[in-house]
Amino acid sequence: MLTNWIFIGLGFIFLWLAEVAYFRVAARLAIIDKPNERSSHAHPIIRGGGIIFFVSVIAWFFTHSLMWPWFMLAVGVVAVVSFADDLVSVNFVTRIVFQTAAMLLVFYQADVFRYPLIGVIFAFVVGVGTLNAFNFMDGINGITGIYSLVTLLTMMVIQLRIPFTELSFLVGVMMSLLVFLFFNFRKMARCFAGDVGSITIALIIVFLLTQLMVTTSYPGWIFLLLIYGLDSVITIFFRLIRRENIFKAHRTHLFQYLSNEWGYDHRVVSVGYGLCQLIFNVLLIYSFETDHLAVLFLSVFLFAGLYLAVRYRVIRKISVK
Repeated sequence: MLTNWIFIGLGFIFLWLAEVAYFRVAARLAIIDKPNERSSHAHPIIRGGGIIFFVSVIAWFFTHSLMWPWFMLAVGVVAVVSFADDLVSVNFVTRIVFQTAAMLLVFYQADVFRYPLIGVIFAFVVGVGTLNAFNFMDGINGITGIYSLVTLLTMMVIQLRIPFTELSFLVGVMMSLLVFLFFNFRKMARCFAGDVGSITIALIIVFLLTQLMVTTSYPGWIFLLLIYGLDSVITIFFRLIRRENIFKAHRTHLFQYLSNEWGYDHRVVSVGYGLCQLIFNVLLIYSFETDHLAVLFLSVFLFAGLYLAVRYRVIRKISVK
């Protein structure tokens, strides 16, 4: 037990030092996020602090007998392309091609291809969509770190009841999130996750979700990402109605309205998103363990209705102003 805590402590120190080292490199190479029309910040901030998620995965890989090589290759693919996008802006088609390759590697590692083709195709679309949803949602201080930490904490609870992955892997990624949040969860963040951070953590979560669903044969675990899913899908829906280019930068997610137009502190909004997902996760686990699907469906409709109600009220108040 003591040995485990020592390893955790050493791992945390290593990740901390790695993050600080990246800040120095980023400052020297001017890897800076400058405010644009989509931004919710007003000052230049170091971009790509989420590279620490990739560092934690690679460190775990080399200290655990090179486990999950195809998944590790997938993480490397999206991390490299996403970091390149942080530096020089990679075109959308190129990003999708590499994300597709990464998702296929994840499915191969998790043994998804033994399932019917229609199910695999659906899972693939949801998986790639999740990568980009995490990227779109990474717009205010703390939201990526808090939301991902809530998801992984929930997975840890499930892991202790139904082993579906490696506990040490969950711990390692969670440590990297805590290190990142120390620098990001502030009124004036020292760094942003960047594409390398948001897409890498999204791929990690997709892999873990896939392992969980394969182990339990329960697709309902996809709702561990319900709040992000609601904000992403509903925002895209309304933008399509307005005939807007959904690939163009915008500030029409609910969290952006709350932070920019209503002026709520980024950290309050981020914690709110995390708490909503946490509350739903408790209901999700309950519905799974008691086999009460009605609880799951009612919970989904309740949260969807609450989201729409809050969004309507926010937009209406903004319009009146």
